[in-house]
Amino acid sequence: MPALAALFNVEWGDYTSDLLDALIKTIEFTIVGFIGAALLGLVLALMRLSKVRAVRTPAAVYTELFKNIPLLAIIFLTYFGLPSQGVRLTVFQAGALSLIIFYGAYLSEIFRAAIAGVHAGQQEAAEALGLSRGATFAQVIFPQAMRSALPGTNTMLVDLLKSTSLLVTISAAELMSQGQLIASETFRALEVYVVIAALYFALCYPLSQGLLWFERQIRAGVPLAPRRRRRLRLARQLLEKGVAA
Repeated sequence: MPALAALFNVEWGDYTSDLLDALIKTIEFTIVGFIGAALLGLVLALMRLSKVRAVRTPAAVYTELFKNIPLLAIIFLTYFGLPSQGVRLTVFQAGALSLIIFYGAYLSEIFRAAIAGVHAGQQEAAEALGLSRGATFAQVIFPQAMRSALPGTNTMLVDLLKSTSLLVTISAAELMSQGQLIASETFRALEVYVVIAALYFALCYPLSQGLLWFERQIRAGVPLAPRRRRRLRLARQLLEKGVAA
C-alpha cells in the first residue's frame, strides 16, 4: 500500500492550467481536423463517383496513397519536410493539415460507399419531379447517404481525437505533449501517463456514446434539420387535434 500511495505524488494543482490549455488545444485540433477531413472526403467521394475518368483517377490515387501511409509519416512530411521546399507551417497548421490529409482519405471511402448505396430510383424520382441535379443531391441523395455514413464517420471522429496524441512528435501543446513535459519535470512517468490516458478516455467515451445516441435517433427517423422537426411536430399536433375532434 505505501508503494501504491507513493505512486501518486505529483502536485497536480501546479499543472491544472497547463492541462486545461492542452485539453483545449486537443479539442481544437479535433474540430479543425475533422471538419477539414469531412469536406475533403466529400469532395473526393464526389470525384470518385464522377463519370469522367480524368476526375476519378486523381481522387482514387489520393485515397489509396494516403490510406496506406502512416499518420506519423504525414506529420513529419508536413512539419519537417515542407520547410525544405520553402513552405513553412506553424505547429497548429501542420498538425491540422496532417489530420485532414490522412482522415480525408478514409472519410472519402465512407462517403463514396454511402452515396453509391442510395438506390438509383431515388434520383430518377427526383428528376421526374423536376428537381435539378444539385437539388436532387442536396435534398434526396445526401440526407440518405449521411444516414448510412454515420457509423463509419462517428468511428473516424473518435479515432481522429485519439490520433491527436501523435502530434506529440512536433510538440503541438496537446495533451500528450503536456504529459511529456510534466513527466520530464516530475520523473513520475507512470503516474503522469495514466492521468493523460484517463483524460483521453474522459474525452472519447462520452463522445462515442453521444454519437451512438445520435445515430440511434437518426435511424429511428428523427429529422436532421430543425425545420423538418418543427414541421413533424406541427403535423402530429394537427393529427392529434383531428383525432380528438
